[in-house]
Amino acid sequence: MKIVYVDLQYDYGKKERGKNIIGLDGFKKSFEDLGHQVVMFYYDEYLSDVTPLQQKLLNFADQHKPDLIFFSLFQDQFDTKTLDYLKSKYITINWFGDDQWRFDSFTSRYATHFTYCVTTDKFSIGKYKALGQNNIIYSQWAAINSHKIPEFAGYLYDVTFVGGFHPYRKWFIESLQKRGLHVKAFGNGWGNGPLSAEAMNKTFTSSKINLNLSNSNSFDLRYLLSHWKALPLLIKSKKSASQVKARNFEIPYFRGFQLTDYVPTIETYFELGKEIACYKDIDEAELLIRYYLENDDEREAIKNHAHQRAIMEHGYIHRLHSVLEQL
Repeated sequence: MKIVYVDLQYDYGKKERGKNIIGLDGFKKSFEDLGHQVVMFYYDEYLSDVTPLQQKLLNFADQHKPDLIFFSLFQDQFDTKTLDYLKSKYITINWFGDDQWRFDSFTSRYATHFTYCVTTDKFSIGKYKALGQNNIIYSQWAAINSHKIPEFAGYLYDVTFVGGFHPYRKWFIESLQKRGLHVKAFGNGWGNGPLSAEAMNKTFTSSKINLNLSNSNSFDLRYLLSHWKALPLLIKSKKSASQVKARNFEIPYFRGFQLTDYVPTIETYFELGKEIACYKDIDEAELLIRYYLENDDEREAIKNHAHQRAIMEHGYIHRLHSVLEQL
């Protein structure tokens, strides 16, 4: 099958942030490994001026005449008229990965303009149907299975977090540090800076405990009182609900033990207590960190169970194989 894949080439469309790893090493490579021909259409250069983008994409599609056009919409770069034209001639599909907090403000305006929609939020399926979009595929984020799994060479860290800076994450990590725990943070906005994909995967492997921290709104009063900006940010932010993310699968896939905030449906992908450990607030996180640092055998058993399940079920190749089968 020939697939025209419409996505950003760089992370958030910014060259200085490096390539769009999920799009290129996750989606594109998995399509190719499944035996399909992929023709890329990048739209980074049009983020500030979308007018010429519409005809460029139409011409590109008509030139290549694909069996499927796979979109990963970023913001409002594509007119619904453009999408409707493509839908009238080709099978089109978009990956909607943030429906937990962006359905009403974003997805609802585009859902009916694709042949199919992929959602990572089972609780939004009814919303799609209410709009008249019945071609819905429920899938999920995953690990980039085309990346090499590091060999375990011993632990370098007690506790790490890998992800972008957020005030709540800063408060959470600093609070743990004040309680005597050794926690290091990596990513855009942190003092240690971002990691390459290879370095990130090695960090998962070499950390006794890998934290997965939400960047959605927190109603913990201790956080809201910690800084004068916390409450205005709560009011301004649209991220009202945490969600399953790629990190939930990347950590175990690359041989890491994961301690994450609980989010609905995480138990669909990992067995709680056997393959993943979850906390509800910072006090419970501290309790579990201390416990798993002291109980190596139990921690290692959970890590190994999760790793085996992740490599069998939770790579992008597994997700896209299922999506294409449903098509």
